[in-house]
Order: sequence, then C-alpha cells, then structure tokens
Amino acid sequence: MSITVIIRKRLGFLVLVVFGVSVITFAISHMIPGDPARLMAGERADAATVAHMRHQLGLDLPLYTQYFRYAEALVHGDLGTSIRTHRPVLDDIRIFFPATLELGVVALLFATALGVPLGVLSAVHKNRLIDHISRTLAVTGISTPAFWLGLSAITLFYGKLGWLPGSGRIATGLAPPEHITGFYLIDALLTGNGAAFESALRHIALPALTLGFVHLGIVARQIRSSMLDAMGEDYVRTARAGGLARWTVILNHALPNALIPSLTVLGLAFGDLLYGAVLTETVFAWPGMGSYVVKSIQALDFPAVMGFTVVVSIAYVLVNLAVDLLYLVLDPRIRWRDAS
Repeated sequence: MSITVIIRKRLGFLVLVVFGVSVITFAISHMIPGDPARLMAGERADAATVAHMRHQLGLDLPLYTQYFRYAEALVHGDLGTSIRTHRPVLDDIRIFFPATLELGVVALLFATALGVPLGVLSAVHKNRLIDHISRTLAVTGISTPAFWLGLSAITLFYGKLGWLPGSGRIATGLAPPEHITGFYLIDALLTGNGAAFESALRHIALPALTLGFVHLGIVARQIRSSMLDAMGEDYVRTARAGGLARWTVILNHALPNALIPSLTVLGLAFGDLLYGAVLTETVFAWPGMGSYVVKSIQALDFPAVMGFTVVVSIAYVLVNLAVDLLYLVLDPRIRWRDAS
C-alpha cells in the first residue's frame, strides 16, 4: 500500500471520526442535567432574563437544528464560542493546548527513555531478578491510578521533601519566556532564558513523571515481548553463530526490529496521554486543556467540551497516521507485501 493511499484513507477516516465524535459529544452534552443559560444569568435572574439568554445561545431551538448549526460551523473551522470565557473556543485551545502537548511529549519521552531499556533488559535476562523487577514496575505503572500517584508525588516531593514545586507551570513572580512555540522549555532555550527554563523544568517534572509512569509499564511490556520474538529469529541466531558479540547482536539486530511493532503502542500511548492529562492537570493545577475542560464541564460549557474532544480526536488520528507512515519507512517488508 503506497503512502498516498494510506494518507487518503486516514484522512477519510478522520472525517468519519470527527463526525462520530461531534454527534456523540453533542448528544451527551445535551443529556447532562442543568441549564447553562441559568448558570450564565445567575441564580437570582428572573425567568425573562434566562429565556433571553437561552435564545441568545440558541438553546431554544430544536436539538437537530442546534446540531446542524454546530456541524456547519465546524466544517468552517469554527468550534463555537465558550459560554464561560466568552471567547472563541479555538482561541482558548490555542492558549491552553501547547501546555498539554508539552506535558504529553515530556511524559512520553520519560516513558520511552525508561521503558525501552527496561523491556530490553527484561527480555535479555528473562526469568531473572531484573526481569521480575521490570515486570513488577510495569504492572505497578499500568495498575496505579494517575490521580493517586499524583497526590502521592505532591505529598512526598513537595510537601515533605520540598524538592519540586507542586503546581503551576512556572514560578510565581517569574515572567514566562517569550512566546514562540508555546512550549515553555523550548521557548526558554530559544530565547536564552535560563531562569525560565530551570523553573519550567522543575514545574513539569512531577506531572510528567506521574503521567509517564502509567505508560512506562505499557512500553516496557511491549518491548519485552517484541524483543523475545526478535531474539528467536533466524537472523539473530546467524549473527551469534558468526561470532558477533552478544550485545552487538541485541542492539544492532534484535532491538531495531523489536522497536517497529512498538511504534503502534507509542502512538496509542501518546493519544492516551492527551486524554489522561485531564486528571493529571487537575491534580497539579497545570494550566492546560485538562484544567480548561474540567472547568468547562463544571460550567456546562458545551462548546468548550465538544471543541476539546474534537481537537484531541483529530490529534489522535494524526498521530496514528504518522505511525503508519513510519511503518512504511522503517519496514520495507510492508511495502513489498502490499505491492505484491
């Protein structure tokens, strides 16, 4: 299957995903008990004021009319206006999404940097002590709730030891780095702002480690499984029989092939990190999309909640598209198989 065909299919799939997500989130949002018009008008507002507010928001229209209006605007890139912030949802997402993306990327780097070596060592030393430790860590990471781990990390590293900040994205009183990418770490490096970089790194450490630890186990288990399969292949036995050193065969022959099927897991993990950031950001008061959507849910801000869901769904599909393209680049067997 050529790259062009894959991109065409994935983009078609993206349209279906956005349509399905928009229908489901729209239906669920309007099934939740509560009246956003009443919330906006205030508890003491009279019925006429609430009715006027409901008319302004279009909530007095039939449900299908409201959805068609929403879908028509969505096609033109308009996610609506937030009931809570009174700004276009797209503008709010531009403000908050970089913080969530930065947190997800750092968490994924942590999970990969630690999960890959653990998986390799676990496979090489199968059924030995390091394998048992690795598998225990993996199961612990998979089964530990992120919010509980986050609260424990704040209690220990902020409350007891005082090593790391427990909330926020940068120290209070310290100006954020000049906005270039929206990633504080990258912007601080690009502008040579050492104080902002150090503060941003200290602030992202706990939420990223918390979020990444949950996915570390998934990465380690996948790498272990792929490595065990690769180490049983003929080309590995041939390399060993040819006199190559054990670790040369493992790192140069087995590991590159074991990493290819793990790309899917990493792609799915990245999507999960974006959704999973909702709880972690709430625990650490991280000013990203998670905190934004939680406040929006509390205010029955339907456009904001639906905008968040649609944007994250698009990001999820695009990440998986990138994984599929990497498959084609890294594994020629797939191109040959699909071409035959």
